[in-house]
Amino acid sequence: MKVAVVGATGLVGTKILQVLAERNFPVTELLPVASEKSIGKKISFKGEAFTVVSMQDAIDAKPNVAIFSAGGGTSLEWAPKFAEAGITVIDNSSAWRMDPDKKLVVPEVNAHVLTANDKIIANPNCSTIQLMVILKPLHDKYRIKRVVVSTYQSVTGTGVKAVDQLMNERKGVSGEMAYKYPIDLNAIPHIDVFLENGYTKEEMKMTNETKKIMGDDSIALTATCVRIPTIGGHSESVNIEFANDFDLQEVKNILSNAHGVVLQDDVNQFVYPMPLTAHDKDDTFVGRIRRDETQPNTMNCWVVSDNLRKGAATNAIQIAEYLLSKKYI
Repeated sequence: MKVAVVGATGLVGTKILQVLAERNFPVTELLPVASEKSIGKKISFKGEAFTVVSMQDAIDAKPNVAIFSAGGGTSLEWAPKFAEAGITVIDNSSAWRMDPDKKLVVPEVNAHVLTANDKIIANPNCSTIQLMVILKPLHDKYRIKRVVVSTYQSVTGTGVKAVDQLMNERKGVSGEMAYKYPIDLNAIPHIDVFLENGYTKEEMKMTNETKKIMGDDSIALTATCVRIPTIGGHSESVNIEFANDFDLQEVKNILSNAHGVVLQDDVNQFVYPMPLTAHDKDDTFVGRIRRDETQPNTMNCWVVSDNLRKGAATNAIQIAEYLLSKKYI
């Protein structure tokens, strides 16, 4: 199994290499790909050193699968070239997510839509992924009408520059700014660019991607996305209105048995999800489950997941694992 990792030196690329090793994905040959300035550098994988190669060299090597995490522009330019060479691309950027001809996949939710003919597969937005693994089993049981979500997103979602900004601010050191404002001791209600409707692109990604992944345009979702000074993962406050009434204990049972979900819901013992404890784990954690007392058939919950893992690297590798299990790659 020959695997290319495009963007191998970035935050998500580094995490992809870590997760590939941890999950024992059967890599027989690794092709780390990065920008021109990184070509020729060495990276470590499973105790071995591998040389960073160019895009074209990676295509010429004919890997079975290429996992992209190098930004939308790079994906738009290069993913089709890999696909034309018969290489299956799993792309972490937003470039292909809403393309009607490309599948948008969270394996626990809709891996079944994939076929051997899918050569460019989109990995959803990090904040969408963790929400989907919670919503899908509940939608199957009670049918979701509307979701109101507010996110509390880690600086790691922006990248190394943002992590450096936070750490510099903590040390009182001036440095390059990833954000318009300080992030330490702050919350910035602005992720990605603002659109004409007043929402940010990140917020509309959650709305549109949810409908596509769930295969149900009737689900109404509205989001407010906020950047906060955390490292371990993204948190979400989620209000869910169902078409049908629910039993609170049954909801907890459904979620505790859902694949990839860990229930952390014991407020008497102060057990609830937090980025600090979700950090570097593959699961999505859910807690603070309670009935919304202001209207019928509605509940609240709190969802946390490591955005570099399940929100990016792990989800992409789970897609590759599914493709491998079906002999599509």
